[in-house]
Amino acid sequence: MEKHKHRALLHFLKRSGKPIEDYVNALAEVVDDLNDAYDQLDSKWRLGTEEFLKLMILDGCFILEIMRTCAPVFNDYDPNDPIFSDHGRLYIVPYLKRDMLKLENQLPLLVLEKLVEREDGIVIRLILNFFDQKRVGNMGKCLHILDVYRKSLLEEPDKNVDHKVHQGEDEIIRSATELNEAGIQIQKSETKSLKDISFHRGVLKLPPIMVDDTTESIYLNLIAFERLHVNAGNEVTSYIFFMDNIIDSAGDVSLLHSSGIIQHAIGSDKAVAELFNSLSKDVTLDPENRLAKVHNSVSYYCKKPWNAWRADIMHNYFRNPWSILSVIAAIFLFALTTIQTVYSVLSYANSSSK
Repeated sequence: MEKHKHRALLHFLKRSGKPIEDYVNALAEVVDDLNDAYDQLDSKWRLGTEEFLKLMILDGCFILEIMRTCAPVFNDYDPNDPIFSDHGRLYIVPYLKRDMLKLENQLPLLVLEKLVEREDGIVIRLILNFFDQKRVGNMGKCLHILDVYRKSLLEEPDKNVDHKVHQGEDEIIRSATELNEAGIQIQKSETKSLKDISFHRGVLKLPPIMVDDTTESIYLNLIAFERLHVNAGNEVTSYIFFMDNIIDSAGDVSLLHSSGIIQHAIGSDKAVAELFNSLSKDVTLDPENRLAKVHNSVSYYCKKPWNAWRADIMHNYFRNPWSILSVIAAIFLFALTTIQTVYSVLSYANSSSK
């Protein structure tokens, strides 16, 4: 992409009508902040040199031009351009989107804001539009594109269910199929926010999610971001942990799909199950996280005597068609026997009265 980056820079400068030196001077004012944004940065970049600032500008302009290509604005690139055209939007941009969400590819958001020369949130809106994400409330200070994308997934739900804390519960929640057998209804949440997970009166609500070829890369980078940033929070990590617990097999994915929670385009329900199981490797749930309380409430509900008995009946007698037929046949035979017994008693009573 290096040659395309330089082409994007030329288009950006031509459109702005300013020389690159103006942007170098603008970034020079915050060069210390830009240096501090990187860990283990090579010493040659920490001198605040013009070369470092021009590298920031080159990458920043390329990102802005890519996002601008997907926005409903005038496109001054050639229709046959391999990147900044309808062809590039269809065949190249999906891969660039994935790469732009990799933790190692992040550029300080400050660079983009300086290049746009506006601090009214236009860069954040551009990022959210580019990734087809809904803007949430006040995001506060964002570090980079991955941080903006993550916060867009964590909209606060309108209604918070108060979950009571129950001591001594199992740490592993049951699968979606087993929860269904225990009488728990699984429904789609009203929003797509990963925070919009609740359990109330036997109803577990989960946000809908689209699983495709980019899902694994996106969530691995979000998990890595939360693990490496102390004050970032762990909402995405907790969500993946929770989903892994309720997804053990293709049957669980099928149940969640029928409930409108999981839509996927990666081949099979089994592949989706394997994806969530691999994402949660070496992941733990923070006991102070809100999802831990939901987890606790679901476990407590499943251990109630009636729900446990119901789950046992469903698991042992209604797991496959043959078991169901056997139960129906037994009930039918019992009914016939009862009718025959009643008929015999009535016949005997009639004969005795006569």
